[in-house]
Amino acid sequence: MPLFGQCFLSDVLKKPVLDRRGDVAGRLKDILVVKGEPLAKVSAILVTRDRRSYLVPWHEVEMFNRRILSIRCEAASIQAYELADEDLLAVRDILDKQIVDANGAKVVRVNDVRLEGYNGEAVLTAADVGVRGLLRRLGVERRSEQFFGLLKVQLPLTLISWQYIQPLSPKLKTLALTVPRQMVAALHPADLAEILSQVSRDEGRSLLTELDVKTAAGALSELESEQQVQLIAEIDAEKAADIIEEMPPDEASDVLGDLPADKAKEILDRIEDEEAEDIQELLGYEEHSAGGLMTTAFVAYPSTLTAGEAIQRFKERADRDEPTYQVYAIGADDKFVGVVALRSLLIAESTEPLHRLIERRQRTVPPDVDGRHIATLMSKYNLIALPVVGGDGRLLGVVTIDDVIDRLLPAVGRKKRKA
Repeated sequence: MPLFGQCFLSDVLKKPVLDRRGDVAGRLKDILVVKGEPLAKVSAILVTRDRRSYLVPWHEVEMFNRRILSIRCEAASIQAYELADEDLLAVRDILDKQIVDANGAKVVRVNDVRLEGYNGEAVLTAADVGVRGLLRRLGVERRSEQFFGLLKVQLPLTLISWQYIQPLSPKLKTLALTVPRQMVAALHPADLAEILSQVSRDEGRSLLTELDVKTAAGALSELESEQQVQLIAEIDAEKAADIIEEMPPDEASDVLGDLPADKAKEILDRIEDEEAEDIQELLGYEEHSAGGLMTTAFVAYPSTLTAGEAIQRFKERADRDEPTYQVYAIGADDKFVGVVALRSLLIAESTEPLHRLIERRQRTVPPDVDGRHIATLMSKYNLIALPVVGGDGRLLGVVTIDDVIDRLLPAVGRKKRKA
């Protein structure tokens, strides 16, 4: 069992490694990392001598700490090593890489790695993502600490446990744990969008494809259209179709409308027929018209339905619909009859038909009306949603207040993130 002391990777890099006779076997160049339980562990150390690399298995390591690095075997017996892409090396593949801090909902860069002993193994317990880790690698941590001490300022140690790290680079995926992925998926879509907007296109694509489709759809909805197109255009068409299918139809049509025609068709061909028809219908409207702003994801029931029956249907579909504040009553051929406030529906007698719960003052707009006119109506009458009705009286969709805000307000007022 090696005599091991807690240290940071930068504490031991480039230090001489002594063999059993006390001769210098080389200098520490890197460490080979493998997945372990509960944490990733060091399986071997990589030393360099005369511009060649040699691999020493961990069981041959005698001492490993900030002061002394030594091995049990003689320098002449260690095996030469050729760098392999499939190996995971701490310096090459972890340092300076961006990771997602799932606990803090932000993207950070790994400046150093902390190593600790556990059951005779050296395990990776934390990533140092602060300025102290950077100073340590530059070899000026102690002097900087003394300088800041004179100013009565303490240098913070900013560590993230491996339990809260979601790797972005493919090289780091072998260290990914189930818990971090769940934590990232549990972040608010706006936080995920913020993370996606901070990383490179390759890292963003990697992170997006790792998420479940529902989470990915929520995050994608929060991004600016330019970055939406970049991400969707670069991922597999099947995965892209699954994500698009989870988005509200109006947002899905916006994304597909900005894609090159061949890519949009490739994705549409993989979407379920009913959803694809809704999206294609929305693509036919001008972007800032009522038709271009509306969503086809709304709750509508026959006006002859009773309140009790409507509530039961609503419960059965509640997990699939968007947040609902009102229900739409329709007649034959989906003809618009009126709006029923959700509160009115909930307090009504269960036998009361929907057509008796309809609000007296009905306001609707045709699909070709300008979006700014809709914004004026919503502001004037304090509306949260406005039905869009075709010339034949059929209910085509609903424009919600968030659609108006996202599309028509200046960029500074939008909730979407800039790329």
